[in-house]
Amino acid sequence: MKIYNSLTRRKDSFRPIKAKRVGMYVCGPTVYDQAHLGHARAAYIFEVIRTYLEYQGYKVKFVKNITDVDDKIIAQAKKEFPTQEIDKACAQVAKKYTRRYYEDMDALGIRHASIRPFATKHIGQMVKYIAGLIKKGYAYESEGSVYFDVRKFKEYGALSGQDIEAMRSAARIEKDEKKKDQLDFALWKKAKEDEPFWMSPWGAGRPGWHIECSVMSSKYLGNEFDIHGGGRDLIFPHHENEIAQSRCYSGKTFARVWLHNGLLTINGQKMAKSLGNFVSIRDFLKNNVPEVMKIFFLSAHYRSPIDYNDRSIDGAKKSLERFQVFYSNLLEKLDSASMTPEADITTEQIKTFKNLFDEAMEDDFNTPKALAALYAMISFCNKSVINYEDSMKRRILNDANSLLNKCGRVFGIDFSRFASKKDDDLSVVTEITRRKLLREQGNFSEADQIRKKLEAKGIILEDTKEGTTWRRKV
Repeated sequence: MKIYNSLTRRKDSFRPIKAKRVGMYVCGPTVYDQAHLGHARAAYIFEVIRTYLEYQGYKVKFVKNITDVDDKIIAQAKKEFPTQEIDKACAQVAKKYTRRYYEDMDALGIRHASIRPFATKHIGQMVKYIAGLIKKGYAYESEGSVYFDVRKFKEYGALSGQDIEAMRSAARIEKDEKKKDQLDFALWKKAKEDEPFWMSPWGAGRPGWHIECSVMSSKYLGNEFDIHGGGRDLIFPHHENEIAQSRCYSGKTFARVWLHNGLLTINGQKMAKSLGNFVSIRDFLKNNVPEVMKIFFLSAHYRSPIDYNDRSIDGAKKSLERFQVFYSNLLEKLDSASMTPEADITTEQIKTFKNLFDEAMEDDFNTPKALAALYAMISFCNKSVINYEDSMKRRILNDANSLLNKCGRVFGIDFSRFASKKDDDLSVVTEITRRKLLREQGNFSEADQIRKKLEAKGIILEDTKEGTTWRRKV
């Protein structure tokens, strides 16, 4: 397996620290507002990566933090709960939007991380960590705040590939007289009036943003672990600063592999709350099933940007319908009671497509190519399986079903749920039978009314030489 490492800028062979065990840390949300599709892309991408590693036999310890103290949370607290004490108001905002975030993840069918640490639950460890950096000479106190001395870390800029002067310009840092160098970043912020604070050796204050991830990742995964992930927008300054403070504190490598997903745009513009052009997860799900979003995200490589627009979502719906139609046909041709969802694949024909899927995913999690392998399998089954004798045809289709289920589990998609024909769908079958009789009698007008009535309920009919099949609209 080869994975593109943002630190080395190349695809490297993946070799975890411990055999068949992976420690993975991903920067989680700052909980001050509802989550949008940009958050969903990051959450889904790293869930697919996690699940594929499990598919390959790795035991994954997956940590994703919650930032529950931040300038944006403070501003939102003052807006939503203006009469309450600020610490209580901030806690309420964080609790409210943390709950909504996980409700959104549940609605999308994205599993929670193995460990979900909150920043405010680790303030004591952050204070000790900062004190350790001061003792080692990498940080200094100034007027009640503590700053990391960037020039003490000679490798600063390795992740973002910039020199210090270029980064100073890119960061648009406001001049701060308390700093030795304007690129130095805050580890501890002196308390301001009407903000939550904690006590420390340097006085009342709160931790800087970057320190929380170093502290929580090392607490749960150790000072050296396998994978650190996040959005491309976090490379500088957040991840650059994490590397600096973590390596200086422990003397260890910190994260071995850095993965960064491309950003989501909407009609060509970055999707962001600050720009007011975001689509919330909840609004998306009012008109779409989660699988549409997943197919949309899978259609682009995780490192590439992807644009959200009507055309791309329509394309994702058509792709999902392609799977749906195929799976419906599978159920028509096979006895579902005798099908094993993820049985071993024995036929050479379907093994070919499984190998293509695995090769794509092992090449830096190339989901577009992995999807293409499944599309190729569908085309093969639709065009070629009819030429085989019944016994071989059945084996091939059973293996195709098994592969769809295996790959669907990696992608968090249950392809069968749209094609299910259970007893509670008997009324649909009854209407199809009545329509068939009406057509045989030449009463096409009334038969067409049945089709329209079913379409209004989200049931799509497909007339074939073998009869009429149906599927649910995605």
